[in-house]
Amino acid sequence: MAPIDSGDLLRLAELAEDAESELFLRNPRGSGRYSGRLLCRALCQGAALHYVNGSNGVKDFDVWSFYAEIDGWPFPPRWRGTRDFGPSKFGRYPGDPPRYEGRRVDLLGRSLPALPGTDPTDALRRYLTSRRTGTAKALAAKAIVLITPRNRAGEIVWPVTPAT
Repeated sequence: MAPIDSGDLLRLAELAEDAESELFLRNPRGSGRYSGRLLCRALCQGAALHYVNGSNGVKDFDVWSFYAEIDGWPFPPRWRGTRDFGPSKFGRYPGDPPRYEGRRVDLLGRSLPALPGTDPTDALRRYLTSRRTGTAKALAAKAIVLITPRNRAGEIVWPVTPAT
């Protein structure tokens, strides 16, 4: 139940960047085409809800990377990476395999119908409200918090709250 702070968000961003760099190097003519097309990375689902409300527990961290779509070549929707957050205030989830010293970080990605440089909040909100995919519905059911761009880490993208 420890709070997630900006240092934790930046650690998650580094883990995702590392895993995606490996993916792109292994597949330069496939997923590697997405190198340089990152719109944002975001903490999603239960851990993001914990960031927003402080009461939802953290089983693991779900980090999604969203890329500007290449026509006719979507980011591999079945790609899933994992990393170990490492020893931290979050402890270790008892149900995870022993190879994890800390909380498991699940890494996923999607390409969005957007141009490079599109505002990530706008692109994500459009995706969540207009796409009828199972992924969009699942992500919209909880919360989304930006972790990159770095200067926007901690910005709550979803749920949308009225301006005060």
